[in-house]
Amino acid sequence: MNSRNIVRLFISTLLVGGITGGIVGFVVRWDEFASFDLGELLSVFAWLVGVGLIFSVISQAGFFAYLTIHRFGLGIFKNASLWNGIQIVLMAFILGDLVYFRYMNFADEGEGILPFVYPAVFLLIFGAIVAYLKVKQTNKQAFIPALFFMTVITILEWVPVLRTDDDSWLYFMLFPLLVCNVYQLLILNRLIHASQKELAAKRANKAAVTKKAVTKKGKMKSI
Repeated sequence: MNSRNIVRLFISTLLVGGITGGIVGFVVRWDEFASFDLGELLSVFAWLVGVGLIFSVISQAGFFAYLTIHRFGLGIFKNASLWNGIQIVLMAFILGDLVYFRYMNFADEGEGILPFVYPAVFLLIFGAIVAYLKVKQTNKQAFIPALFFMTVITILEWVPVLRTDDDSWLYFMLFPLLVCNVYQLLILNRLIHASQKELAAKRANKAAVTKKAVTKKGKMKSI
């Protein structure tokens, strides 16, 4: 992917994260803002958008980190099936940790484990849907990497608020992260194809210019 499309991805993902953060922030924390006047609401919305931009940067860092790790994994294990199997094991481990550690730290006395299972199940189902869409874009080999990214990497990006027991902050961070992750995952191939077309057009243009120069030089010699 060329530098122009990398910048395009960065800026567009920032916008997606900022807008999503502003909207989700108002929805999950509306009770806190309902009594504000218009000026205060606009100020709060601007602050929420700013926090959404931060979540977007975290999402992009996780995305590019996973792309690097994925390439290293393929290079080390030399077999996509083996690397996918390792990712499945890691996925099960991280999802189990998400349930276990939050239950151990935040469960009230006598409270069941099911409320702590729901976020893991939601991430797994949501990730599977996104992975299916990625497969439709590319090929079946993309399913496990896409599912791993949408579950494990999202959880790692979500860690700053997973240490708290504040539902509003959990949702406020989760949904911008998910939207940004989905956006980056699904637009990546389009940007790569666009970069390849731009590179091919530059090469064709360079070849045409070179051919024209050679032809012109040949005519001058014949004269």
